[in-house]
Amino acid sequence: MSELQINTTQNVKIMFNAAGVGERLLAFIIDGAIKIGYYLVLNNVFGVFEGMDEWSQIGINTVLSFPVMFYTLVLESFLQGQTLGKRAVKIRVVKIDGYQASFSDYVVRWFFRIVDIYIFGIGFFVMLFNNKNQRFGDMASGTAVIGLKNHVNINHTILENLKDNYKPTYPNVIKLSDNDARIIKDTFINARAAKDYQTLIKLRTKIVEVTGIKEMLEKTDMDFIDVILKDYNYYTQDI
Repeated sequence: MSELQINTTQNVKIMFNAAGVGERLLAFIIDGAIKIGYYLVLNNVFGVFEGMDEWSQIGINTVLSFPVMFYTLVLESFLQGQTLGKRAVKIRVVKIDGYQASFSDYVVRWFFRIVDIYIFGIGFFVMLFNNKNQRFGDMASGTAVIGLKNHVNINHTILENLKDNYKPTYPNVIKLSDNDARIIKDTFINARAAKDYQTLIKLRTKIVEVTGIKEMLEKTDMDFIDVILKDYNYYTQDI
């Protein structure tokens, strides 16, 4: 598995493991099996339309096939960069800048499946010769697929130690994704250790922009970001 260096918007370099071609192929096979299973169920339930003309049957079959056509786009949008296959293999789509991909990014990736998958599977060969294991859809959308298996301890995760009587301050943190929280924590740890106050200012500004927090109650950026991480864990620990 090759390493993928992501440059965050705070100009901090973070290393991830790019999902291997084998992992992505396995996720694709799992998703394909789900789609085939759906078609088999459709065939058994709606295979015969008695008394219906051919064009009507084609129209109904087209409508019923929409879940398969938009399977990847819909699931990646709602599951933060994962399909059921990707979730099973523990891989995820992220932006090269480290933040969660947007719906428009998923649309671009989904559209390029026409080239990557349905034209001689060219995307598979592109990944073999790409140091980030990207297919055309990834390159066009500025995304990559990373592995999620190598979380070793609490310092490598988004988890924070919370006291039993902890009281959260900013409910708006639920607007962040797990990937956002991980990037915030990694950047925060690096900037705090290096006493890089400019990066802390940029990080605080980005957090306020994404969450819509109107007022920072803490005196310093360090304290504010520390509370943000703890609040995120408080609100998401039971999800």
